[in-house]
Amino acid sequence: MEKYSYIANSEAAYIEDLYQKYLQQPDSVDLSWQRFFEGFEFSAKYGENKPKSNGNGAAPVAETPISASHTRKEMEVVHLIRGYRQRGHLMSQTNPLGPRKNRYPELDLKDFNLAEADLETVFEAGIEVFGRAAKLREIVDALRKVYTEKVGFEYQYIRDRRAKSWLRKKIEQEYLNFTPTIEQKKRILEKLNDAVTFENFLHTKFLGKKRFSLEGGEATIPALDVAINRGAELGVEEVVIGMAHRGRLNVLTNVLQKPYEQVFNEFEENVELDEFSDGDVKYHMGYESQIETPEGKAVSLKLMANPSHLEAVNPAVVGYARARADEHYGHIEGQDKYDPVLPILIHGDAAVAGQGIVYEVTQMSNLPAYYTGGTLHFVINNQIGFTTDHEDDRSSIYCSDIAKIVDAPIFHVNGNDPEAVAFVMKVAIEFRQEFNRDVFVDMVCYRKYGHNESDEPRFTQPTMYSKISQQLNGRDLYLKVLTERGELDAQIADQMKAELEGELQDLLQKVKQKQLPYKRPKLERDWAELRRSVPEDFEKSPATGISKEVIEKVGQALTSLPEGFKALKQIEKVIEERKQIFAGEKPLNWSSGELLAYGSILTEGKTVRMTGQDIQRGTFSHRHAVLHDTETNANHNSLAHIGEGQGKFEIYNSLLSEYGVMGFEYGYAMANPHALVIWEAQFGDFVNGAQIMIDQFIAATESKWNAMNGLVLLLPHGYEGQGPEHSSARPERFLILSAEYNMYVCNITTPANYFHMIRRQLALPFRKPAILMSPKSMLRHPMAVSPLSDFAEGTSFRETIGDEFAEPKKVKKVLLCTGKLYWELLDKQQKDNRKDVAIIRVEQLYPFPKKQIQAYLDQYKKAEVIWVQEEPENMGYWSFILREFPQIGLGKVIARKASASPATGYMKIHAKEQAELIEQAFS
Repeated sequence: MEKYSYIANSEAAYIEDLYQKYLQQPDSVDLSWQRFFEGFEFSAKYGENKPKSNGNGAAPVAETPISASHTRKEMEVVHLIRGYRQRGHLMSQTNPLGPRKNRYPELDLKDFNLAEADLETVFEAGIEVFGRAAKLREIVDALRKVYTEKVGFEYQYIRDRRAKSWLRKKIEQEYLNFTPTIEQKKRILEKLNDAVTFENFLHTKFLGKKRFSLEGGEATIPALDVAINRGAELGVEEVVIGMAHRGRLNVLTNVLQKPYEQVFNEFEENVELDEFSDGDVKYHMGYESQIETPEGKAVSLKLMANPSHLEAVNPAVVGYARARADEHYGHIEGQDKYDPVLPILIHGDAAVAGQGIVYEVTQMSNLPAYYTGGTLHFVINNQIGFTTDHEDDRSSIYCSDIAKIVDAPIFHVNGNDPEAVAFVMKVAIEFRQEFNRDVFVDMVCYRKYGHNESDEPRFTQPTMYSKISQQLNGRDLYLKVLTERGELDAQIADQMKAELEGELQDLLQKVKQKQLPYKRPKLERDWAELRRSVPEDFEKSPATGISKEVIEKVGQALTSLPEGFKALKQIEKVIEERKQIFAGEKPLNWSSGELLAYGSILTEGKTVRMTGQDIQRGTFSHRHAVLHDTETNANHNSLAHIGEGQGKFEIYNSLLSEYGVMGFEYGYAMANPHALVIWEAQFGDFVNGAQIMIDQFIAATESKWNAMNGLVLLLPHGYEGQGPEHSSARPERFLILSAEYNMYVCNITTPANYFHMIRRQLALPFRKPAILMSPKSMLRHPMAVSPLSDFAEGTSFRETIGDEFAEPKKVKKVLLCTGKLYWELLDKQQKDNRKDVAIIRVEQLYPFPKKQIQAYLDQYKKAEVIWVQEEPENMGYWSFILREFPQIGLGKVIARKASASPATGYMKIHAKEQAELIEQAFS
């Protein structure tokens, strides 16, 4: 390298500048230039012609400088190496159906001002690839083998230099010399055989039935096998998987080892449903098991249930994984608690590119509230979406380009090369365990049949399916490759094939023998101790009050600040008011009642987790759960300092997402029955963006998935003149979904009742989601307060609250209402001294407290009963009330006129409408 002491032309001036930076701080220049200069100095010191220093610390001056043209070529070779690293994937042979579309990678020699004549020239730039000088031919051959064959590596955009260096080493050293052992090849073949045999059997025995076959993508099974086994070697103890339909049955049987006979029974529909479940189609259901790896490691596996809404399960998977890590591994000294729990998301190519939830979950991945130590994304890339060609289902070159927003590496791999698939899965899991970040594997394959087995794919892709019809299945293709390479002769191959296939009943028996007795992890044992609800459970809520000592303990935490903490003047007033409240000088306002609920649960050693936009302070500046020092911006989480042995209080301001965040919290609550998990919308109507999570998961948890979940949704609701987007949380939608005691739907008027509603979530011997039409202006209503006695031992949630002002004998009209409207009706009642009008609050809409309401109405035998709501007549609660409580009588409702929009956008019109409602109620 001593020849490069010229520093005498424009290109060299650039190198001189880099070299000076390198001398001062080696890691200030790119790693490739570091290697270049290391080689330079090595040659300078030990080369045949020792250079002489120029005396000023500049690059050594060579005795025999070379031509400027060779200098330029040396630089061009460096550019060529970088070009392959950056754009080699565009040339990679990842499509099993034929040549890829030309993406113009510009990696020919001429693109770098090099020629065939230069191939035998030795270039010091070879250090970049081999750690030594090398001929250009050797450099190019290595680059082509690594970057343009059956794997396309994308990683150059990663800004973490250590991660990029790690990947480069794996790619250019390990993959360049990758040769699986004979045992590894047999393992791959065995897994391919399992996948193929299963699909063939289903296709012949259950002809015409939908199964969403994995055929064409059978390498998925050895891929997952590698990820789980290598992960177990690196400390993975639990794997949580989310996927849609394609290949799901194969994953259930050949990865999670669900007995084949169970799947066959589901095809025959010989399945008994219990009273809590209507079930779902077989390729939507989940499963959990324990397997033992070839190295003797036990791994717990869970495949999450997933509806037809593609990718909807993604946030639930990572939320579930987070909860498992928090509970099972959070207290093991010296261990990263996220390493043992591996989330795997299996995507379809059209779905990963087209569904916005993928972006939300990927964007969440490194945030403190949603961090899980990295997710392994595996794309079964069929090159088609239902009947849509990939040219029509995305604008990006690759379906996996979403990975680049978080600097996650992407490995594109040919699904017909199971050894290459095994390699990239090995590297992917190693990267996840090393860097605790997301990683994507894009396995390019095909779909043998239509979207389902009854579709005719040739209607829309005739040429594509002409090629597919000529493809061998994954097992036979790999057998052929092994035989042709001489690694398995034909006789051994046939023997192995026969041995692995056998009769299906024999295979079933082997699978049964491999099944381990399932040992429930701690959280699952806790779930098993709960029971399902019965109708009698909803006639009256259990006692959820707390002792005076607990109130004082939580009150102390809420009124104390760390020494030296500088709070805003407004916060000092909040703290002072809290002191008066917990001293018994003032009743509890909404904020104090709410925080007391959380604090009391924490004193029992249970977790409280709360997320949403702006929730630490509260959208309406009422909560102030986390305080900020005015000088240092340091945080103080009051409820994290109650006392020794308390549970963990996690309260995070979320990213601006509803769908993804709600799904995450659903998954978290699904994992831990002893965690109070809450998601709060900034305004109630923002829940619209997460309707899929509500319809498919929250409302149908028991009916579809035969599971329980205690997630709480706080949805600010109330007509206060803020327009159609900030008025209604759409209670009618939740009430339409209410049946079979599936969830609580409430609209509460006092802090004490909120306190009890929240504590009830963990006090019951079962779990139900709870939906609250949460207050806005009522947070500061002077009458919406509760005395300390309403929180004391023996007290409980009140599903209904009667009228203590009206005189029963005089009452001619009974107003039934819910939520914030009550306080406006009460104000009118009190001002006008209307003892002839009684107001009954329905605090819980579902399960509907019919008996309690009837008991109140029995006091007013001859009175007219009217339902009053501030929502339009076609929205809100009225239709539900008619269904649940027809005794009210058709048409007996006071509401805004039926409307296509929830509310007016004009304050004056709102005020006029609201006044008319109140007046009409008392007229």
